[in-house]
Amino acid sequence: MKNGKIETFTDLNVWREGHKLVIMIYAITKGFPREEVYSLVDQMRRAAASITANIAEGFGRQGYKEKVQFYYLSKGSLAELKNFILISKDVGYLSEKDFNLLVSQANLVDQILSGFIRKSKTFINR
Repeated sequence: MKNGKIETFTDLNVWREGHKLVIMIYAITKGFPREEVYSLVDQMRRAAASITANIAEGFGRQGYKEKVQFYYLSKGSLAELKNFILISKDVGYLSEKDFNLLVSQANLVDQILSGFIRKSKTFINR
């Protein structure tokens, strides 16, 4: 970011907070049972990575209508991840501390992403 100007998707606060969530998911799922590596762990990591991937892809698109479509895909991946976080807690793979950390970060990303979508939608048909 130069002079406060957003030049790449990594300059976006929503992407940075989403990236923190991805890193948290990777770190915490390392402690999951080995038999979950190709099921729950893989699904959680893919959903988390999809959040930031869709933000990045939307950023790279030309029109705001197209951008917003990708930002909504990101929101869908975030909802999917929240589901997997709940499952992980309920089957005993997540400690209360890790659960709260993940939920807190996921909710922060959700809040920022919702605002980002609202703002982006104001540029459609301008």
